[in-house]
Formats: sequence, structure tokens, C-alpha cells
Amino acid sequence: MVILGSTGSIGVNTLAIAKKFNLDIEVLVAGYNINLLNEQLKQFSPKKVIVAQKEDVEKVDHPDVEYGQKAILDSIESSESNLIVNALVGFFGLEPTLTAIKCGKKVALANKESLVVAGKFIDTSYIRPIDSEHFGLWYLIDGIKKIDSLTVTASGGSFRDYPLDKLKDVTIKEALNHPNWSMGNKITIDSATMTNKLFELVEARWLFDTTKCDAIIEPKSIIHAMVNFTDGSTTAHLATANMQLPISYAILPKVEENILEPIDLLKLQNLEFKKIETSRYPIWQIKDELLNNDNLGVVLNSANEVGVEKFLSGKIGFLDIAKISLDALNRFHNVKLNSIDDIFEIDKEVRGYCND
Repeated sequence: MVILGSTGSIGVNTLAIAKKFNLDIEVLVAGYNINLLNEQLKQFSPKKVIVAQKEDVEKVDHPDVEYGQKAILDSIESSESNLIVNALVGFFGLEPTLTAIKCGKKVALANKESLVVAGKFIDTSYIRPIDSEHFGLWYLIDGIKKIDSLTVTASGGSFRDYPLDKLKDVTIKEALNHPNWSMGNKITIDSATMTNKLFELVEARWLFDTTKCDAIIEPKSIIHAMVNFTDGSTTAHLATANMQLPISYAILPKVEENILEPIDLLKLQNLEFKKIETSRYPIWQIKDELLNNDNLGVVLNSANEVGVEKFLSGKIGFLDIAKISLDALNRFHNVKLNSIDDIFEIDKEVRGYCND
């Protein structure tokens, strides 16, 4: 397989599964963590390695190293692998997804932004989602019982119990302290604002062809997804907070061995559910509009990426992230996407607006 984003949390877990099941890695693509990349190269022997920037090429312990997005796209096209693991972060991950599908290759997709911004143009039959929520939904849907709606769960993020009147003053360090998951900086911030969960609902909308998607807070991150059937019953997927299970199903032909330790319900004792309140998560007010207007995903994503970058660089406060997104959605409310090219154009316009 080809792994895009090998030094991130998804990439690290994918390599753990690859090692356990003796899977071959043809290409490794990494960002800026060259030390970890070199440690990975001691265990795996890809034909090619690609890094983000030219100055890091000579630091990589491999005879065939390239850099940049063009090298990533070329490697997808030229590789013998039929599976591309896309764990890249942000809008940058869209073109690799499109290229892989154009080449007729399966995509084990952890890059949320691909479906959020371009779901209407993507053939999801090529997609194997790497996400605990979408994996849980897939696991539960049997194709027999008629589905009414889908529910995914949210941890609530770093500030789920934080006093509302103090949210405006939270620090970057506090925002990056997720209670349940170990993730990259951007997705941790997105979890705290609940933008990440909006993205997952949009993904579910495309993966399962329904706009009847919602989310609730389950603070322990044990229940990941629920399917609500028209007969009035609901089934839920429970598993420990570990991405190796959805990764295994995405990259292996079949899973017959133990991947995670089973949930001990007696030790668990109780589960709690909470409504996602707009007083704590203001971005949640656009949930229904986002699900029913398939042109707005690119606007939300572009504005959010600008907002998160500004927050992590200390230029704005935490609550300003959602304000930037909501302002952009209001400004570009009537945008219409007719092609993939339109997505890149609107992305550029939204970023320019949010950076003014």
C-alpha cells in the first residue's frame, strides 16, 4: 500500500497493523517529523519516500526521496499498489483522494476534508473510511432492516465541562489537551469546537446516502455510532478508543484476529449522554443547513482551517474560530459548485476573505 501521512496518529497505527500482519509498504509520505520517519524506515522498506519540504530530503535515511504535492500525486499514479491510505490533514488531502480514484484505486480515507468539500463529486464505492464513527455505522448496517437515521457520538472535546464564561480566555495548551484521544493539533482543536463532528456528519451523508444524521455527546468514547431503524429499535457499536480497529477493516481483506481488548461492561458500569448545545459549541447551529446544502462544505472547511491556524499561532481567541466560520458561511451562503475546479476557486476566495 501507499501511506500518506505516516508520522501522524493514523499513519503510526496503520504501520502497527501493517507490521502485525506483514503487509508491504510501497511508498511512505511524511510531513515534518523526520526523526520518526527515519525510525519507521528502520522497520519498513518502501521503494520511495516523500516529505513535505525540499530541505528535509537529505535528512531522510533512504536512497529515493522526493518532496512536495506533485511527488505525492505522481507516486499514486505510478505505484503498483491498489490501496492508498490517505491520512493527510486538511484541504491538502483532496487532490490525492481524487487522483487515487481516477486511477481506480481504493482509498482508506482518514482525510475528512475530501468528502466534506467534494463529496458530491466523489464515487464513494472507492472509499473505505478510517474513522471510528463511520466504521461503527458500516459495522451495524446489515442491509436488511430499513434505516430511519444515523447517530454518531462526540467526546465533547477539551472544554466539554469548562465554564462557558471562561471559554474566551482558554489557552492553546488547554485546547490541545483532549480527554480521550491522542490526535494531531488541528483535529484536536476541531473536536473542541465541534467542527470535527460536523465534518463527520457530512461524511456520513455521502457514505450512507442520507441527510438524517445527528450526533450526541458520550464522554467516555466507548459508543461510537448508532443506527436507528424504522421499527423503533437502535443498535450501537461499542469499542475502546483505538483507531486500529477501523484501520484493520480498511486495509485488510478480512479481520479474524483480535485487534482490541473487549469492553468489560461490568467495569464500565455506566454511560452518559448529553445534547450538543450551541451555547458551548456555536458552530453546531449550522448542522442542518450544512447537511442539506452540499455546496457549503468547502466554505466551512476553508474558513475553519484559517481560524484554527490563527488560533494556534496566537492571533485570535478560541471562540473566534467559530465566529470566522459562521461569518464566512453567511458571506458565501449562495455559492454553487458545478465542478471540482469550482471547489479550488471557492477555497481560494474563502481563505482570502477570512484572512482580510
